[in-house]
Formats: sequence, structure tokens, C-alpha cells
Amino acid sequence: MSVVKFLADPSALKGHGFSRADARPKGTSALAAEGLRGLQSVFSWGLKPRSSPAIFVARLKPRPFKAKRIANSWARFSICATALLTGGASLSFGQQPTPSAHDLAQRVDRHYNQLHSLKAGFTESYEGLGMQRSESGTLLLLKPGRMRWNYSNPAGKLFVLDGKYAWFYSQGDPQVQRIPAKQLDDLRSPLRFLLGHTELEKEMDTLTLTPAVGGHFTLSGQPKGLEKRVNRLSVTVTADGTITGIEIEESDGAITRFTFTGEVPNAAIPAEEFRFVPPAGVPVVNAAPPV
Repeated sequence: MSVVKFLADPSALKGHGFSRADARPKGTSALAAEGLRGLQSVFSWGLKPRSSPAIFVARLKPRPFKAKRIANSWARFSICATALLTGGASLSFGQQPTPSAHDLAQRVDRHYNQLHSLKAGFTESYEGLGMQRSESGTLLLLKPGRMRWNYSNPAGKLFVLDGKYAWFYSQGDPQVQRIPAKQLDDLRSPLRFLLGHTELEKEMDTLTLTPAVGGHFTLSGQPKGLEKRVNRLSVTVTADGTITGIEIEESDGAITRFTFTGEVPNAAIPAEEFRFVPPAGVPVVNAAPPV
């Protein structure tokens, strides 16, 4: 998804949905598939001794053997009370049972299928082919089929999917790259499935679930139809199904990660945000589809 001046460094398009863009002859366009969670109260029923300590001690003096039995009784009671307290705390305040991959995938489906728009901050990083990149900005989604990635770092970089075409431009580039949206209909556009009807279990094979930091979970699987290009797609979500991160591991070992923050469901986003007008004097070229 990184915006890179195409004529200056076509290899830098690698890892942003422009599969093997770096392997093409210089001048070949390749559009990136951007972006395409007190004991006192416990014992309120009262454990106060019925006798005062003085009377209790006085009664114990003539019968030391009973004192020992009573002391042992209190010790046993203390152990039982402690076990009851800790056990109750465990039942009351323990972690919720870990959901299955199926259950959590359905939560993701329900969360996003009810939305008509979404706004979130994003951070994107890429590691591969000896390169490392980190970028950030704001993501806008509007159903059906529209998304806009506004980059603040680097400033001036833009990716727009208007439902018919995908547009890719960075301030100062000599060209605007364009490609039909249908040719980007794959999981290398990491939020593509959120623009329609989400069904994670139909998007990925061998879906598995593992715990993640902060009480989140990671759903991982093999994207269907991309076995030769993508080894693994991992989606990190909260317990209620909100996506906080996506990681794509390509067959050559390159890894692209997206982290999302500040999600605003059903944000008021004007449709005009997804209309791209090329800058005056900058030519539009038809980019080659991913291979």
C-alpha cells in the first residue's frame, strides 16, 4: 500500500498489493491494493463470637484439651473460609471462557455486517526484500465498495477506491495510476471483505484462534484462492469482534501489518470523499493488475 514514485523506484511497490511489481521492467505500472478491545463485606452475614474474648478464655482455662479442639476447629474454619473466598473470587472475577474460532469469526461478521460506514486511524508497516517501511493516516470506508486511505505520514499520499476504479497517487508523482476495482478483489486488499458481506470462515481455510495481548484474539488462516501468493492472513480482534490489526505474510516471507485505532462505526462520511479528481496536468495511466 505504500505510495512510492513509480518511475523512481518500482520495487518499493512490493508489499502493498502490487504483487511482483518489482520484477517488472522499469516503467510497468502496478497499483497497490491498499487496505484492499474486603473480607468484611464477604462475611456480611457475621462471624462474631457469641461470647466475649474474656469469657471465652476463662472457659478454656480449666479444660486445655477442649481449647486445643476449639483452636483446631477455628483453624479448619479459617481454611474453609479462605478456600470459599478465593474460590468465589475466581468464579466472580475470573476471565471469560475463550471463544472458539467459529464463535469469534461470527462476532466479527455481526459487528461489520451491521455497519454502513467506518472511520479509523491506521498504521501500516512492511518488512521484506531488505526493506522496512512504516506509514500512518486515516481510513474511511463506505458501503458498497468504497474506501479512502489518507496518509499523514508521508503527507500527500492517497489511495481511493470509488467502487469502479482504484486510484493511487502521491503528491509530486508524475502519474496517477488507475485500475478497475474488480481486479483488486482479493485479500491483499486487507479490508476488502469489510466492504461487502463479511463471512470470515468463507474467506479463509483452516481458521485457527490464539490469544493475543490485551485480552484480544488472533484469527489466522489461508486466504482462499491465494495459496501461491499469501501464506497466512491473521486478523487480531477484540472479544466483541472489533478488528484491531491485520497481518499478511506473503509466500516470499514479506510481512505487511496494519494496526487500527479509534474506530468510529457508522461515521458520517460524505460520498464525495470517495471521488478522485486527478491533479491538473498529471496524466492517468492504467496500471497492470496484481500477478
